[in-house]
Amino acid sequence: AETPNLYTLTATLKNGSNTLEVIPVKVGFRKIELKGGQILVNGQPVLFKGADRHEMDPDGGYVVSRERMLQDILRMKQLNINAVRTCHYPDDNLWYDLCDQYGIYVVAEANIESHGMGYGKETLAKNPSYKKAHMERNQRNVQRGYNHPSIIFWSLGNEAGYGPNFEQCYTWIKNEDKTRAVQYEQAGTNEFTDIFCPMYYDYDACKKYSEGNIDKPLIQCEYAHAMGNSQGGFKEYWDLIRKYPKYQGGFIWDFVDQSNHWKNKDGIDIYGYGGDFNKYDASDNNFNDNGLISPDRRPNPHAHEVGYFYQSIWTTPGDLSKGEIKVYNENFFRDLSAYYMEWQLLANGEVMQTGVVQDLNVAPQQTATLKLNLNTEKVCPCKELLLNVTYKLKAAETLMPAGSTVAYDQLTIRPYTAKALELKNQKASNLDIVVPVIKDNDHNYLIVEGENFIIEFNKHNGYLSRYEADGIQLLNPGAQLTPNFWRAPTDNDYGAGLQHRYAVWKNPGLKLTSLKQSIENEQAIVQAEYEMKAVKGKLFLTYVINNEGAVKVTQKMEAGKEEKVSDMFRFGMQMQMPENFNEVEYYGRGPVENYADRNHSTLIGKYRQTVAEQFYPYIRPQETGTKTDLRWWRVLNISGNGLQFVGDAPFSASALNYSIESLDDGVQKDQRHSPEVAKAPFTNLCIDKVQMGLGCVNSWGTLPLEKYRVPYQDYEFSFILTPVRHKVNM
Repeated sequence: AETPNLYTLTATLKNGSNTLEVIPVKVGFRKIELKGGQILVNGQPVLFKGADRHEMDPDGGYVVSRERMLQDILRMKQLNINAVRTCHYPDDNLWYDLCDQYGIYVVAEANIESHGMGYGKETLAKNPSYKKAHMERNQRNVQRGYNHPSIIFWSLGNEAGYGPNFEQCYTWIKNEDKTRAVQYEQAGTNEFTDIFCPMYYDYDACKKYSEGNIDKPLIQCEYAHAMGNSQGGFKEYWDLIRKYPKYQGGFIWDFVDQSNHWKNKDGIDIYGYGGDFNKYDASDNNFNDNGLISPDRRPNPHAHEVGYFYQSIWTTPGDLSKGEIKVYNENFFRDLSAYYMEWQLLANGEVMQTGVVQDLNVAPQQTATLKLNLNTEKVCPCKELLLNVTYKLKAAETLMPAGSTVAYDQLTIRPYTAKALELKNQKASNLDIVVPVIKDNDHNYLIVEGENFIIEFNKHNGYLSRYEADGIQLLNPGAQLTPNFWRAPTDNDYGAGLQHRYAVWKNPGLKLTSLKQSIENEQAIVQAEYEMKAVKGKLFLTYVINNEGAVKVTQKMEAGKEEKVSDMFRFGMQMQMPENFNEVEYYGRGPVENYADRNHSTLIGKYRQTVAEQFYPYIRPQETGTKTDLRWWRVLNISGNGLQFVGDAPFSASALNYSIESLDDGVQKDQRHSPEVAKAPFTNLCIDKVQMGLGCVNSWGTLPLEKYRVPYQDYEFSFILTPVRHKVNM
């Protein structure tokens, strides 16, 4: 798959000396072996960085054109996918031709699935009446595809139980084709499969098998279920694969969202899924929309995480004080001479220096030390220093144009250090500081006024309910800055029933018990205390306001010590700004949305985007748009005015033209599509200390790893809200 090379064989039919027909056939040469618990291709234990692919086109349905197939190959190459499983039937012959030509390892699966008949004694695999059907489908699969060098394994079928019918198929294939491995998931580790190819093994199960004494390679035929906003925790799979020789990869379920172009009853263009087409067919809602890419082949946000962990060039620090880095070539057959490296030195997100390394002399499976001409002495020691490295093609190959990125990394030279959040009064020239004034003569509001700002607090609930600076309303009329523990459930959340299990956090029963105000150090202080009746805990909100209208917000929760309360989706706050605040600028991970367990493919840097760009239209609406590891975050209008948020530690945030409620289906999934969701007449802003990860093991019950969850416990989160007056330099 690294350097596909084909030869042309000509098959000539003659009658005596007369040539009747000449057929050219593309052929390739490679050797497949099973040794020491590994599968070897040309003597090397290659890693299978795979995906499962159904034949599906948004316009042609099950008829996929050559152009669409080429588009799929290109997307696979761009995402560093080197292997495909034809699920769950033989594909159009052209697909195998293209995999031969462009270098994609293939698991060729026979057209057998009898899932619905059961897996026990009733399985068709044990029914003599279906012996011939099992055999014929496997024979035809092998005979039609035998000459394709891209086919590495034969697969006996999918989810069809286990019994004598499959045993005879395995035996026949091994006699017919002694050059390839044969696999079947339901055979487990018995003698009728060469590969242990389970579905959706979690991390612990993979680790246990990899450390065991069964002498078969572990290559999951389905794993890392890519449904909706997913692929959280993908890193942990590949940490194991790269650690254990016997664990050689897997095939993500699946490659492309299986939806068609459709129109709803109002004529709105949507991606149609189960339940949209008529009221008679059985359906499982959007369960077939679990791809790395959309029906139109646009990479879903989670595809970038896959592309990153599937890459084959890795960069780690050497002696960075001398500009040394280490480059590891994970390829098994090719060196890195076909690539060049670009690098950037960033200080607090600003590019300070760039360079190019044209010659990368790194042999397969080897590490080389490179020395870059880094100049860090003139950079202020107060700034975070990062090194970005990108590897690109010198010349076009396998559909990828010259200059295409094949791998990248970000190294930390000097880490970010969060500064203590001190809110100071600002002094202009020799003028005296105008101390904020607190007015408590209104029945409904507590008012804090300064020379150029007005801030109000609702006396009934203690929330900040008006924020005006320099005559600009920064809070949407009627909106408030409120605690927030909820997100619009993702497909994985619904699969685990979290809309029910976490339901208490949708409204934890906050009741204001105290609201105090004071002037200290020439700053206004407002303190609100709450009972959290539904979870038997307490919440404290403290606001410190300086003479320029900046607000330090501290949100603190004291968990009830004896309460058994579910995890929460997030710990943070939410507010709505007027809709003309439609741009975001930030220093953190981007430019693609990212989450606690899915942010390794995103680079820390400075970004400027529109609020509209923050929303990704997953086929079924759900949580989207979050950015993590933020050092600061701004929401601005076209004039550059707005709000800046700085946390006491790196935090996460999102800004959308949609409310959480509008993206939330409620207690069960509704028959909805992202284009149908009405935009809100405001910009909805979430600022979080932490948000729960996404998970990817499966979409029917498995939670993200514990380290990515948000348990019910004590929390404290501080951030400073500062009005942005045109351009603020940091």
